Amino acid sequence: MSDPVGHQGPAASGPASADGSPGSPETPENAEYRVAHLQERLAAEELGELGVRAEFRAGAVAVTGTVPSAQCRETVLRVAREELAGLTVHTDVVVAETTSPDHAEEL
Repeated sequence: MSDPVGHQGPAASGPASADGSPGSPETPENAEYRVAHLQERLAAEELGELGVRAEFRAGAVAVTGTVPSAQCRETVLRVAREELAGLTVHTDVVVAETTSPDHAEEL
């Protein structure tokens, strides 16, 4: 599996070609492809994380969701930075509270 991170050739840094095919990280088609690849990595790799969504909206990528631990959150953010380098990314990934209650619930 090839990893698009770090590719800095003319196709990655220049404008889209004259036929309109995606060639720049800023084109919507390329951004949507990269977002889909991020989703695949989050679901398939060591995380197996399905509680995180990434969507391309209004020229930026929104990464949102809930994860079980701070370590998982850091891994999600690292993978998102790798996959979406060069794009504007807004993240709202929160850690689920999984500690036991410190007091009894009053009914």
